Amino acid sequence: MESYNQKIEIENPDYSLYIKREDLLHPYISGNKFRKLKYNLAQAKNENKPTLLTFGGAFSNHILAVAAAGKENGFKTIGVIRGDELRDKITENPTLQKAQDFGMVFEFVSREVYSQKSNCDFILKLEEKFGDFYLLPEGGTNDLAIKGCEEILTESDGIFDYICCAIGTGGTISGIINCSKSSQQVLGFPALKGDFLREDIRKFVQNQNWELFTEYHFGGYAKVTTELVQFINNFYQTHQIPLDPIYTGKMVYGVLDLMEKEWFPKGSKILLIHTGGLQGIKGMNRLLKQKNQIEIKTYD
Repeated sequence: MESYNQKIEIENPDYSLYIKREDLLHPYISGNKFRKLKYNLAQAKNENKPTLLTFGGAFSNHILAVAAAGKENGFKTIGVIRGDELRDKITENPTLQKAQDFGMVFEFVSREVYSQKSNCDFILKLEEKFGDFYLLPEGGTNDLAIKGCEEILTESDGIFDYICCAIGTGGTISGIINCSKSSQQVLGFPALKGDFLREDIRKFVQNQNWELFTEYHFGGYAKVTTELVQFINNFYQTHQIPLDPIYTGKMVYGVLDLMEKEWFPKGSKILLIHTGGLQGIKGMNRLLKQKNQIEIKTYD
């Protein structure tokens, strides 16, 4: 499948708003995960690595994408999962269950151990246990991932004044910044609290045509509120476009809020990047149900 730009009908005639449907690239390797893995998979094949090993949390889009990509491309896959309490709860977790169905083997570790995921000694211990593997970082961001994300924008996207993107580890927006035109402004909406991502992004980009809006995280990574869930549900009911609660939902909320505040100049053409992540809705709904909170409408 291919992504395409879908027009979003809005009441304000001063703006033209579109969303790039990267979520339609693949059922499980969707959005930015498809882009990030493209050249990494090719490199793993070039190095004759039989196994992909990576890191992620309980409902990680990256974990499921790696498992699905491994299944499709003939790799064994290993997921180092944050939270050893999840070891006996795989069947309660739609993301981990599906990744296991694709053949992924899990290594559950405590949060303390997980924090050592970039430590050379920890990686050596994993190699001793699992043998030779191709290492993919948490979230999949590396130079090859950014190369893939540089293919998100096409020549026809040059008409847009603003490109808007959710941010996790900073890889996707880095690729977009690198392939954007100097006349365009790239706006990032971090899903995490804090301002540390600026330095991470600067490691991968040369252009200065970008800005971050750090106030739309709704409490931090994987945190949602009733207001956000209602927004996602209303957006789908109005536009028939599903949004995920971790990344894209927060970004779209932020963009529409900025429009309402007239932050954008009149006549602006704005493109939103849908980075996928819809698989995580089932897991999030289980958590919301346990808390007797309003759930996100599902679309399958």
